[in-house]
Amino acid sequence: MENKHLVVVSVDALVYEDLEYAATLPNFSRIINNGAMIKRVRTIYPSLTHPVHASIITGAPAGVTGVIRNERLHTEKSPAPWYNFLDEINCDTILHAAKRAGLTTAASTWPLTAKGGEAVDYLVPGILNIYLEGREDDVLSVYREYGATECIMDIIEEAVRRYGYRDVHPAFDEFQVYCAAEIIRRYQPNLVLVHPGYVDSARHRTGVFGGKVKTAIEETDRWLGELLSAVEDAGILDTTDFVVLSDHGQIDTVRKICPNVFLADKGFIRCDGEGNIKDYDAYIASGGLTGHVYLSRPDDRELWESVYAVLSEMASEQIYGIERVFTREEVKERYGLDGDFSFVLESDGYSGFGGEVIRPAVLPLDNSDYRTAHGNHGHMPEKGPQPPFMGMGPSFKRGAVLEEGNILNHAPTFAKILGVELRDAVGVAVTEILN
Repeated sequence: MENKHLVVVSVDALVYEDLEYAATLPNFSRIINNGAMIKRVRTIYPSLTHPVHASIITGAPAGVTGVIRNERLHTEKSPAPWYNFLDEINCDTILHAAKRAGLTTAASTWPLTAKGGEAVDYLVPGILNIYLEGREDDVLSVYREYGATECIMDIIEEAVRRYGYRDVHPAFDEFQVYCAAEIIRRYQPNLVLVHPGYVDSARHRTGVFGGKVKTAIEETDRWLGELLSAVEDAGILDTTDFVVLSDHGQIDTVRKICPNVFLADKGFIRCDGEGNIKDYDAYIASGGLTGHVYLSRPDDRELWESVYAVLSEMASEQIYGIERVFTREEVKERYGLDGDFSFVLESDGYSGFGGEVIRPAVLPLDNSDYRTAHGNHGHMPEKGPQPPFMGMGPSFKRGAVLEEGNILNHAPTFAKILGVELRDAVGVAVTEILN
């Protein structure tokens, strides 16, 4: 078991349609031609980066992991705190399973691994820009505060020197790939998790198949090459399984719409003239192409019925950006999503939900916020282009191709490869692509 190695590269927002071009590039083609593939993988609901990455390492949906959006509920105008810490995941992870089995683990800016030293031997935590405000002159102390492993601080320091420290693509991807490659060369962990996000960023800014996406795929190919070279330099190529996967697709949107404005019109939100909320009966937390509706008194049936009637009418009129209103019970049964919300809104696919509570209610797209950018996600998993899964190495059946898969099967497949027990997974190992 200690001689097994698994490198997992999650290329944020990569979709199956990208692979035609990716297959012309040296490192993607190496993996595609020498490994196994699942063409289209059904992700979770909501199809948001941090919830999905929690599911990728647990095999459980958002209602089990507890990570239901990227951000926590936050009704103030200041930036919302993100789900970003390993202990925010409410169930067993492949990192914990590997550690219990005596294996070594590494994560380089993988979502929800900050302060995760109990399960990650070599940790480069994901440092959000908000963590750095006012501390730009002491960046390394911020990394230490959020759990960076001391023995790799020299690697992080060199990465900061080369690429900077802001969560801006592609520099942030260069940063994390450099760290992961150096960790592989120096320590040869049994499990390595890496998460380049340039493809996602390009889609947000220029559209699902916009002009910058091919450039992002080309850069990602180069980063795959750097990681493969590190595996070769470490002398572990023959015992390493190399996985490239994705978390979600995206859908092109044309406008930003702020459904909280309409709740305020109905008296469910009280705010001042600057849009600062004083109190609320119902509030919609945006997740891009989805929204979670919170009630101040969730057990008040009269309030529940009143809000449900308003939201349902908005959906039926087909002008408010809402395709469907799920009750908490409906979304739990259909998608395994659960939380302390009362309803979930699904966008019409043209509108990204904004959080503002005062007019204007309809605005142009805003690339400064991923939730209202040109390419968007958070939508129901059956919609839009789908993420692929590719695996190359001794555990994978070369040439095996499945048309469809489920993202909840990724972590159990990793557990099968590493020979470890994953306790809370809902999914199962995909043995059809394994030797």
